[in-house]
Amino acid sequence: MKGIREIAITDMPEVSIGNVQSDEAKTGVTVLLFDKKGAVVGVDISGGGPASRETPLTSPVTADNPINAIVLSGGSAYGLAAADGVMRCLEDHGIGFETGYARVPLVCQSCIYDLGYGSATVRPDSAMGYAACEKALAGGNPSCGSVGAGTGATVGKICGMERAMKSGLGMYAVELGELRMAAVVAVNALGDIFDPATGKKIAGLRTADGTSFADSCEELWKMGRRENLFTGNTTIGAVFTNGKFNKAQMNKIASMTRNAYARCINPVGTMADGDSIYAASAGDVEADLNVVFRERRSQKTRGISHESIRSAKIRCIALRDAWNGVNSNTDGISCGLKTQRTVDNLP
Repeated sequence: MKGIREIAITDMPEVSIGNVQSDEAKTGVTVLLFDKKGAVVGVDISGGGPASRETPLTSPVTADNPINAIVLSGGSAYGLAAADGVMRCLEDHGIGFETGYARVPLVCQSCIYDLGYGSATVRPDSAMGYAACEKALAGGNPSCGSVGAGTGATVGKICGMERAMKSGLGMYAVELGELRMAAVVAVNALGDIFDPATGKKIAGLRTADGTSFADSCEELWKMGRRENLFTGNTTIGAVFTNGKFNKAQMNKIASMTRNAYARCINPVGTMADGDSIYAASAGDVEADLNVVFRERRSQKTRGISHESIRSAKIRCIALRDAWNGVNSNTDGISCGLKTQRTVDNLP
């Protein structure tokens, strides 16, 4: 779209991003902390097995109170404990909804299942959530790759971890005049990852000998009536903007953003996934929902939402030829920052 330019995610002062992880246990937490006004938040949950907390706060039929933070983490449902630490940290800093007796921070969270990659017994907890929130309060430490919620992320797992590939956390931000929008995505899909501009597969299920890609959809068809496809999946993320929208509009934006998931992941949103997308408004810039966020097929008229999620996914996955042993020598991953960080392939 003419006039859109890529910016650093740190150019969005309304949001500060804190990452903390255990490199030994291969799991972590990413906190998206909004300024003291909070944010209007919607959510779209398209996967069949989500692990989430306080998502009813995003419903248009609940009280219109601003959300203070969104937490993305590993640990499956165990990782929901991280939000306790985020709440304690915000309370300690006087941030939250004033009830008359105490300030109650409003924190939403979604988790990926990463217990099959690192340690199955060490998960994000309250202390890790507190530490990630402190990072965000101190100005943030946004980064891409095997950091934060993406530390234990993998893709292409329909045949088990031995044929999967390493993925991670991706970030991307754009600007159109005064309007800014960004995406943060932890890609941990059952399916394969594609570049929607070319249709080329860029990460996912490998053949048994590890020398090339296999097709996750073909493997799914072969399984026929197999009922339990659970192998530890979920793609979670958030798009956020300084545009001014209400809660109903943010829920619509979240559901529209799902189209970008579908263009990048196949299969996607299965009963073995917990795919969830938050959409947050943290500013006062007047903007039209359909003009800014609607997904468009023409390269010249692509909406910011589609471009943000598409680019975040492309940038955070293991890169081309990784299965041939390139590993830590793979290309750096552009993630809407001034620096780059490499995501290594599975050993």
